[in-house]
Amino acid sequence: MFGRGKSLLVVLLFVLASASGFADDVTGAETILCTSVQATVCYFDGDCEIGAPWNWGVPQFIEVDFTNKKLSTTKASHELRETPFKNLERAEGLIFLQGVERGRAFSIVIEELSGIMSAAIARDQVTVSVFGACTPAP
Repeated sequence: MFGRGKSLLVVLLFVLASASGFADDVTGAETILCTSVQATVCYFDGDCEIGAPWNWGVPQFIEVDFTNKKLSTTKASHELRETPFKNLERAEGLIFLQGVERGRAFSIVIEELSGIMSAAIARDQVTVSVFGACTPAP
């Protein structure tokens, strides 16, 4: 029915439209809660897979603490994962986070007005791209 490229575009548009329904204005928030909606994993040999982020160890919910520069899983997840980020920059309505931990480099971009999140994680011969949505944490 659709070619691979068209199917991927349709899926991407659906994910972004779905995520925007749950995202929120995060401008000025000290802590936000982000949910992972969809992930794409690509391997060095060119193989890529699309699916639920948790299929590849990406938590469904991540708290972003801008004051203490850390990402962490929620208490309800019982995962007790925490990762510091070194770089935090706000420019032109976007929030940029970057860090390195346990052989992985990551970059996250969050649009302040919509809360839409795009993340990329790279490790030796594997990349993970994640789309999601964020809202101010209570």
